[in-house]
Amino acid sequence: MNLCPAEEIAKAVLYEGYMLYPYRPSSVKNQQRFNFGVLCPQTWCDRQPGSESSSMQTECLLRATAQTRLTVRVAFLQIVDRLIGRFTSRETQDRVSSGSLEFTDQLEVDGRAYRPWQEVVERSYTCEELGRSDQPSTHLIDFDFPEGEQIEIVRDAKQRAAGAIVRRWKTLAGSLAVATATCREGVVKLTVRVENRSTVDLSALPQDAGRDFVLPQSLVSAHIISGVENGEFLSLLEPPAGFEELAAQCENRGVWPVLANDDATIILASPIILYDDPRIAPESAGNLFDATEIDEILSLRILTLTDGEKQEIRQSDDRARELLERTENIPDEQFMKLHGALRGVRPLEEAPK
Repeated sequence: MNLCPAEEIAKAVLYEGYMLYPYRPSSVKNQQRFNFGVLCPQTWCDRQPGSESSSMQTECLLRATAQTRLTVRVAFLQIVDRLIGRFTSRETQDRVSSGSLEFTDQLEVDGRAYRPWQEVVERSYTCEELGRSDQPSTHLIDFDFPEGEQIEIVRDAKQRAAGAIVRRWKTLAGSLAVATATCREGVVKLTVRVENRSTVDLSALPQDAGRDFVLPQSLVSAHIISGVENGEFLSLLEPPAGFEELAAQCENRGVWPVLANDDATIILASPIILYDDPRIAPESAGNLFDATEIDEILSLRILTLTDGEKQEIRQSDDRARELLERTENIPDEQFMKLHGALRGVRPLEEAPK
């Protein structure tokens, strides 16, 4: 099943809140992640009752036959810690490992400053060929992404090793439960539940430890994309006549499903409120990490940042640097398109006399 028609919207959901204007790590708002759809480990949620969740669930209605086939994907971000190190001696440069590095708050190489921070990596798990979707069924699949470490050598203009960027991520585990139940002839209710099953040793954390301590083992910006072949989803926002009661019985927690393409074969369950058939504005030059982006205002504000602020952005994060460079290179005619557009204009209907 091709889920590509929903990918553009899913990407916007994935990176909503990833980094906020003014896009500098030193900005207070960027020292606390604001992503929606964060699923924390259950042990942490038990310690913080009512404030965090370890799971999300979506339910929707689906017209199905014996030929209907279902694909379900959960996608999210995993936080990666970025450390900056310098070599303790010249000989360790030939045998690079994190143990041969002395970690530091800043490493300057040829005028560029490298600093520790957090990055993210995209994760997803897809279930395909789940069998006949018109019959009651239940599937429970566990998935995990093992801990790891990646070392990137930082070299100067003469290609000499000056230090290294060490990226580390922790084990992340979860489960995906997919169930179908017959509602009436030819119509089934699809239930998809995602849980974070990562284990966290809370005894090693101080009592006043904040959410940042468990974010590396959390599913960040988690959302669900479901697709069908030889079937179609029904809108829960505007259910067809006669399906209003069934739609009202669908239970969604932490996400809301909307139709994501023209033929109703893909549904996106998003932690951000969307309408059916959401679209990225054609005038938008790229993601600004805000779901309902006001491109013109944000772009103009980016251009008014000082040279020092722009330099911090360039040196802090690849995605933020790309955003800055893209904005600086927007031509004047593109800015004019960002000023406003009229869509969906319809003739005014006269009121009955």
